[in-house]
Amino acid sequence: YKIKPTALLSRAIAGHRNKSLIINLPGSPKAVKECLTIVLPIIPHALEILEKGSAECG
Repeated sequence: YKIKPTALLSRAIAGHRNKSLIINLPGSPKAVKECLTIVLPIIPHALEILEKGSAECG
């Protein structure tokens, strides 16, 4: 099983509303799995930015 990082580009949209992180994922279960493999490791950093603000992140 090979992960294709380009799968993330099919729905590469993320944002936030208030302090909630919103990530748009592809429609197929296989593509969702591939995208989450890439995205999950950086979610703690994204949540830190939402909590503290980008100026304090680092």
